[in-house]
Amino acid sequence: MLCTLKIKLVPSSDQHSLLLETMKRFNSACNYISRIAYSMNTTSKILLQKECYYDVREKFGLSAQMVVRAIGKVAESYKVDRKAFHEFRDTGAIVYDDRIMTFKGLEAVSLMTLDGRILVPIVLGKYHHGMLGGNRVRGQADLVLHDGVFYLMLVVEAPEDPERFNGDYIGVDLGIVNVAVDSEGEIFSGSAINGVRYHNSKLRAKLQSKSTKSAKRRLKNRSKKEQRFARDVNHCISKRIVEKAKALGTGVALEDLKGIRKRTEKTVGKQQRYRQSSWAFFQLRQFIAYKAKIAGVPVAYVHPANTSRTCPECGYVSKENRVSRNLFRCQACGYAAPADNVAATNIRCRAVCQSAERGDGSSVTCKPPALAVGY
Repeated sequence: MLCTLKIKLVPSSDQHSLLLETMKRFNSACNYISRIAYSMNTTSKILLQKECYYDVREKFGLSAQMVVRAIGKVAESYKVDRKAFHEFRDTGAIVYDDRIMTFKGLEAVSLMTLDGRILVPIVLGKYHHGMLGGNRVRGQADLVLHDGVFYLMLVVEAPEDPERFNGDYIGVDLGIVNVAVDSEGEIFSGSAINGVRYHNSKLRAKLQSKSTKSAKRRLKNRSKKEQRFARDVNHCISKRIVEKAKALGTGVALEDLKGIRKRTEKTVGKQQRYRQSSWAFFQLRQFIAYKAKIAGVPVAYVHPANTSRTCPECGYVSKENRVSRNLFRCQACGYAAPADNVAATNIRCRAVCQSAERGDGSSVTCKPPALAVGY
């Protein structure tokens, strides 16, 4: 499986200035090439290289391979959309390949610039060491600039563990009060997360009302801090779920929530709508999916209709079964349990049934959790 690593560079002040100037020159060349590509209405790297290779080298002072990479960047962008003219930002990514980029162990990387190659120190965490150790770097890497810091977006080929699947699944219900609840009974509470989001929304409103330069600067920094917080929480939750599924030899079952925000925008209140839209549920699903693939854990997606209104004991479906946000009580058989646990159980059962219909599962039965005491 191909994974992208974000590797932080630690250049000196002179190296930083040189990389920045190289980046601006590279993207100026891309804009020059883009005008030619648009006028020729072509996405062919070969035709563009014949048309402008020598002109670009002479006008912008780039090395031969950097010109090739600039032409490739422009051609690839027009393959996505060739109807409109493409203009590249001064600080857009520089595309590097193994001809103009070389890793010197796990301590530094050699990069081509306007003044030749420079050796730039890099910072690797434990995760990066694990992914780079023995894994092969694939294709190209992008040099990007985020908040004045240079990063290399590096693609590596990560080995996938062999699949160990007993035909069963762990159902996972995603929500707001509880970010995730699985069919094994584990709850990933959203109380702390919602507290952080409430604090951030109040602070955001206060800063927006001031509308000063310093307030706008703080807004930008707070936004990125909240994104990092959400990303970290989603990584922790997805890692725990996948590790559990791998240990039990099961798959992970999720609801297919494509278009959920558009479908529910008119059925929830304003405050609930904000909370629903401010958490990266799709990101959490992505994290579960790619971690599961590396770990050899299958992932199934089931239809979300009535997962919290269906009794896992007798199958009776009714809106009245959902007594409150937290409580499920079947109006037919009396089965009662926390609503999120019921939804997770139903998600698991649907995935098991789908697996059995495809013929790739074992004879696993859908047994609901024991009657919850107090309900």
